[in-house]
Amino acid sequence: MTRILTTVDAHEVTLGVESFGDDDAPLVLLAGGTTLLSWPDALCERLAAGGRRVVRYDLRDSGASTTLDPEAPAYTLRDLAADAAALADALGGRPAHLAGIGVGGMVAQVAALDHPEVFSALTLVGTRAVAPGPPDDDLPDHEQATMNRLFGHAMPDWSDREAVADFAAAGAEILGDDPVAARAVAARIWDRTPGTAPAVQMANQLGMVFSRLDCTPRWRERLPEIKLPTLVVHGRRDPFFPVGNAEAIAREIPGARLLVLEEAATAIPDAAAGEIAEAMLATG
Repeated sequence: MTRILTTVDAHEVTLGVESFGDDDAPLVLLAGGTTLLSWPDALCERLAAGGRRVVRYDLRDSGASTTLDPEAPAYTLRDLAADAAALADALGGRPAHLAGIGVGGMVAQVAALDHPEVFSALTLVGTRAVAPGPPDDDLPDHEQATMNRLFGHAMPDWSDREAVADFAAAGAEILGDDPVAARAVAARIWDRTPGTAPAVQMANQLGMVFSRLDCTPRWRERLPEIKLPTLVVHGRRDPFFPVGNAEAIAREIPGARLLVLEEAATAIPDAAAGEIAEAMLATG
């Protein structure tokens, strides 16, 4: 299957993208959380085999996208949503099926609300409907014991590729994800990161830039405005954004379908690629 890595100028920034499938097929745009490697190859290939042009992309300050200062981002969550809309335009693929994973799922929700004319369907994976920080009282927060273990783990030497891969594997084991897969992905992310500056490596590996973003105003109360066919996918064993967050999104977006992956945690396992691809293709 043809895969093309390149960059595209959109919304006054450059975004790193990778394309799968036929350029003339309907577009599925995958917002990374934060790098495009958040989306497994197996899922991208399944979607392309289903007759879609699949484009996964890096958010700002990650991968091959514009990287300035991850410690002090001069943009907002709504700018990232506008990037998604502009990228769909630049690719000539609107209306596009937009999907976001993790913090990329927050971007996708806001993009669907702010730019509904650009998108034809929405998939939200492993995310929630409120900004980073304490959740609403009716939403489950991070599982505290797991977070204590995760954040008690010493940071690696970000200039050392193997140390970074080891760190990712250890974190995956704590979260309930596959440490072997996490190690391989972390090494690929390290290879794509522009330099070994600690802040830049951390932004690529952990998405830490999101803790510094302006995510106001709130968007949860606007979820009933979403009229796009919507699929919500979540791992039953996710300790970072527990599944109650997905259940709330699915309740609040009219007609949304909830797909719970019983054996998954925070990452998409390759074993679930077929089931997710089938559900996404049926959504739009």
